[in-house]
Amino acid sequence: MRLCTLLILIFAMGIGNAGVPQPDTDFKLYLLRHAEKQMDESKDPGLTNAGQFRAHQLVKLFQYRGIEGIWSTDYKRTRDTVMPLVNTLQSEFKLYDPQDLPEIANQLLKDRKNALIVGHSNTTPDLTRLLCQCNISDMDESEYDLLFVVSVLGGETKVEILKQSSLWERWVR
Repeated sequence: MRLCTLLILIFAMGIGNAGVPQPDTDFKLYLLRHAEKQMDESKDPGLTNAGQFRAHQLVKLFQYRGIEGIWSTDYKRTRDTVMPLVNTLQSEFKLYDPQDLPEIANQLLKDRKNALIVGHSNTTPDLTRLLCQCNISDMDESEYDLLFVVSVLGGETKVEILKQSSLWERWVR
């Protein structure tokens, strides 16, 4: 009888706590477009000097953000944008297919880890929309300074659209 009562009590406690948000379920996804690219006729251009500078500045923005995953498309400009952070964190990055955004969105939501995702002006807003199920404006081809922050806190999702340049005083130590 006591064992049965104890099992019922343990089971009831488990159900009672099921709706309480757990700290390890909270995470942030940081989405941005690759840094400034060369304007040559190449199908896979690298970064300009300004782009290389931005990529190194991103280290200062993200090295203390608890980044556990770094994702990039398989283009020189996106890989070159993440490499300074990858090297600083002594980490690796994973490639994703910008033609299959639902797959990467599902993976990011399943992983439930703080991650940086670097894409393109025509895919980063789309991926953000998939993650937050909200309205996000398209990016202009000339825009390199936007940062989309998708926060999942206690099962609730919210999105912020920030300018990287405005974060220096808030985030950089």
